[in-house]
Amino acid sequence: MSAQIPAERSTEQLREKWMKPEVISGSEILLRSLLLEGVECVFGYPGGAVLYIYDAMYGFDDFHHLLTRHEQGAIHAADGYARASGKVGVCIATSGPGATNTVTGIATAYMDSVPLVVITGNVATSLIGTDAFQEADITGITMPITKHSYLVRNAEDLPRVIHEAFHIANTGRKGPVLIDIPKDVSAQKVRFEPVHSVDLRGYNPTVVPNRLQLEKLVAAVSEAERPVILAGGGVVYSGGHEGLLEFVNRSGIPITTTLLGLGSFPSGHDLWMGMPGMHGTYAANQAIQQSDLLISIGARFDDRVTGRLDGFAPHAKIVHIDIDPAEIGKNVKTDIPIVGDVKTVLEMLNPMVGYSSKADAWRAQISSWKQEKPFKYKDSEDMLKPQWVIELLNDTTQGEAIVTTDVGQHQMWTAQYYKFNQPRSFITSGGLGTMGFGFPAAVGAQMAHPDRLVISINGDGGMQMCAQELAICAINKIPVKIVVINNQVLGMVRQWQELIYDNRYSHIDLAGSPDFVKLAEAYGVKGLRATSKEEAESAWQEALDTDGPVLVEFVVHKGENVYPMVPQGSTIDQMLMGDCE
Repeated sequence: MSAQIPAERSTEQLREKWMKPEVISGSEILLRSLLLEGVECVFGYPGGAVLYIYDAMYGFDDFHHLLTRHEQGAIHAADGYARASGKVGVCIATSGPGATNTVTGIATAYMDSVPLVVITGNVATSLIGTDAFQEADITGITMPITKHSYLVRNAEDLPRVIHEAFHIANTGRKGPVLIDIPKDVSAQKVRFEPVHSVDLRGYNPTVVPNRLQLEKLVAAVSEAERPVILAGGGVVYSGGHEGLLEFVNRSGIPITTTLLGLGSFPSGHDLWMGMPGMHGTYAANQAIQQSDLLISIGARFDDRVTGRLDGFAPHAKIVHIDIDPAEIGKNVKTDIPIVGDVKTVLEMLNPMVGYSSKADAWRAQISSWKQEKPFKYKDSEDMLKPQWVIELLNDTTQGEAIVTTDVGQHQMWTAQYYKFNQPRSFITSGGLGTMGFGFPAAVGAQMAHPDRLVISINGDGGMQMCAQELAICAINKIPVKIVVINNQVLGMVRQWQELIYDNRYSHIDLAGSPDFVKLAEAYGVKGLRATSKEEAESAWQEALDTDGPVLVEFVVHKGENVYPMVPQGSTIDQMLMGDCE
């Protein structure tokens, strides 16, 4: 088998076959409806309540399904596919424990505004509410972490429900939608009538902004002496990266990009300051704190960006551009609210805005900060430093790979030392901080882009949470390059215990972890290990030269910390700069 998705599945000839009205089962309606939505690959794991659905897949060559080894692996893979492609990711799980195993992945997507359609099976409609075997109220359980959910009680509703679910997931502020299908509904035979229109009363996201508010922004730019742009994941999700680059070039306003905004703006641009917040650059944090105009574009003022709210950007007039009106003013008082799709807002705004001529001294000040206090660390010839490893990955790929990370110190080092220049090239769990996300997300990203280099960067803790998905990389020849930054410890927890809890190290030792090289080989994946710079360069080059999946374990210094760091409860200009300062 191959990770390549069949190229011919979108032809008009096949679409006519899928759209043919006839009496078929609810399961067949589901599969045809997914194909008509343009779904290329579904990630899933079967069980009793979805057996009719999986039976409908038998011999259905047009439908591409990837069997993961855990439902959490399936939903994280669907998430990675969605983030890398800009399309809706789809996963399938059975009822009860299968459905509840997707909850962490649903919450991950919800926090980061990722479009997913999650299909779960349920017990037959006659058994709902009886505590039947493997019954769970998954629509109730996931209500706070989905945009919308459906419990389908009649197979005739499936074409409409599926079409609506994709529309809801991928419009407005994107997010996950759940479709729960009882077993008897998946077996029920009805006449299939494809649905092509959507009529959702009360659901009409604002895409086009109020022009008067844009004029207020333009006036504010012309008056500002210390303007700053804060760009977030909304720029990526809207496809607004080209408009953002034009806006910066037209206005001359320095820009910082959040963790999820990395890649939305070229890292080599003179006006880019890096990432702000808890582990952000000195220049970005100082610029925000001293700014007189802060323009937030598709960012939600997360606490890891703002630090202590009552001391955040104390001198700035705040402009907030977001498609979700509920975000505006939620965390930070907003002076100029602009509700609309980021790409549309920038397309309208760019012809209106002029160069920020009063900010020449400000641009010089920021340039000085960038030169005086870049990210830095104490390198060593005797041991591997994790920052050096990330620089090695960056230098050998020229920042052109799709990179996924798990959560922890390696995530922050990747954000700091890998230079992203393209949108949808950095895939990480931002809002929920989900360990176990990075590796299966890379599988999904590779399915979306079979011809691109995909690197999965993991800690030794997170790698063990979804390591079983190594099997599908081997079986399906999915050529992800898997990096394990192994410091034998829960690194970020250790760092907090060192700096905040007076070196009281409690339950962080991962010394009993498996031999990652042997683990990879047990699944049929090539495994390599490096403990020195020379070994690291050789092993990584071998991984790049290998056609299939490879796991490379980099054994790094145990006591390394991520700096800069803003301690909890501090303002973002109160930064611990580390041993190099």
